[in-house]
Amino acid sequence: MCNGSLADKILLFALPLMASSLLQLLFNAADIVVVGRFAGKEALAAVGSNTSLINLMINLFVGLSVGTNVVVARDLGAGRHDRVGESVHTAMTLALASGVVMALLGVALARQLLEWTSSPTDVIDLASVYLRIYFLGLPANFVYNFGAAILRAQGDTQRPLYFLTFAGVVNVGLNLLFVIPLQMSVAGVALATIIAQYISAALVLRCMIWEQGSLHLDLRKLGLSRRVVGQIIRVGLPAGFQGVVFSLSNVVIQSSINSFNSTAIVAGSSTSSNIEGFVYTGMNAIYQTCLTFTSQNYGAGKCRRVDRTLLLCLGYVTAIGLALGNLAVFLGPQLASIYAPGEPEVVAQAVLRLQYVCSLYFLCGIMDTMVGVLRGLGYSVVPMVVSMVGACVTRLVWVATIFQVYRSPEVLYLSYPVSWTITLTVHILFFLFIRRHAYAKVQGIHAIKAGNA
Repeated sequence: MCNGSLADKILLFALPLMASSLLQLLFNAADIVVVGRFAGKEALAAVGSNTSLINLMINLFVGLSVGTNVVVARDLGAGRHDRVGESVHTAMTLALASGVVMALLGVALARQLLEWTSSPTDVIDLASVYLRIYFLGLPANFVYNFGAAILRAQGDTQRPLYFLTFAGVVNVGLNLLFVIPLQMSVAGVALATIIAQYISAALVLRCMIWEQGSLHLDLRKLGLSRRVVGQIIRVGLPAGFQGVVFSLSNVVIQSSINSFNSTAIVAGSSTSSNIEGFVYTGMNAIYQTCLTFTSQNYGAGKCRRVDRTLLLCLGYVTAIGLALGNLAVFLGPQLASIYAPGEPEVVAQAVLRLQYVCSLYFLCGIMDTMVGVLRGLGYSVVPMVVSMVGACVTRLVWVATIFQVYRSPEVLYLSYPVSWTITLTVHILFFLFIRRHAYAKVQGIHAIKAGNA
């Protein structure tokens, strides 16, 4: 990452990552499609109404995996290989412990959480079943995400793709088995999901145990290093907290959607959200690429390559967002019909949301890419605060004011592009403000090292 041309290397890094994320979404979409086709729109709404809650519960620890990626990538870029092993064992211990704690909390609070978000009364029982089973898979979910973040830190995006592909095929097969012949409805979908998650986690662990060099995982050395935990938290906790607040704002919007007391609107919004996920995951791969390339090059003191990385990633994410977003709008009726065949009201509501969200989705990609470069430079708190105020608070205020006057799904969906525009503008201004100081700091450190050598 620190030498040679960047344009092709960024794409070579991002494409397997994008494929991994798209496959994961395809397998998740298979859950929705199988439920929608073979268990009815109530089951579809039950599974879909859990999305915001699930993201709210796990985003904090996914943020910590971002911290892991930055810590490991920066040490690799700076040649501090002795510290990498310590970071690997601390990160995997943190993943396993936090996954167990979150699973226990989630199972205990599942129905209460759904009641707090005004889950429709006709689907809350099914939603509770799905959510409790899903939470049992969180330890595996966290282990896979932390392990994949560590592998990506050294440029390896291919093996996580292979692991996810195998686990996803198992997931789809089990979906069909549990829902169609065994008639297990949402419980079958949830069970298939967590089995696949444990398979992907086992494959990542096996890969890291067999790995040679600084990324090798020795289960006997699992434990927490105060220094590494501190570094991961400094970068990852603000990222995770930002994800939590984003999810909280989406939970508020989901509650507002639920307040229409219309299964068609809830199911349509859920369907659109799944389609949007395919667009977002393409852009998110660029964000993760920007984060990793920035971390390694900044750790190596190569600041011009950081600038070049940012410009290339902004170009890529804009092109991907415009192309995929508008394609999703154009094919909206056909795509929504896959999820809800024979449900014209659900399809119409899904297309409505796609028109408001996906046509301008590239703005979200630019916003995330700017967050990626700032976190790679070690600035994680300010992007969190900016995102909270620019995106999350904007949406909450929107729901409390404008939506109360003009109560319609369209008004709710319009809050997304408005909040993205505000947030990305502030991120760009902050990067321009701190850029010179950040570059001078790391170049000074490398000058001192060169003088001592």
